[in-house]
Amino acid sequence: MLHTLTLLLAAAAVLPQSKWQEIGRTSTGNSVFLDGKSVRKAPDGIVTASLRVTYTPPVDTPKGKVTSSRVLALFDCGRQQVATKQSVMYLNEAKGLEYRRRTIAKPGFSPPFSSTFADVALKHLCAK
Repeated sequence: MLHTLTLLLAAAAVLPQSKWQEIGRTSTGNSVFLDGKSVRKAPDGIVTASLRVTYTPPVDTPKGKVTSSRVLALFDCGRQQVATKQSVMYLNEAKGLEYRRRTIAKPGFSPPFSSTFADVALKHLCAK
């Protein structure tokens, strides 16, 4: 028994870590996650990052309950503004079942609403 437990713990230690790290919560309690490897800072100071939000409870829609979403967002730390380049809302992320996918050809920057995923991410990515 002890040998089996040791093997299980050793196997768990070599499993890859999840790429999603929780960076905060929205005002409604939804967890906001960041893919740290996706973070890029352009010469103009714009930070690009992939984010993930899990909805608790799931959001009701005509097609079913949306449980999570992923976004590729741009952050202008100097102006404290955010723009979304791509967003995907999932009915079942594990199965790849999408509710809606949007790609914005020319993202527009604006200040984020307080305590939303964009606000949580902006504060995290632009912390001094």
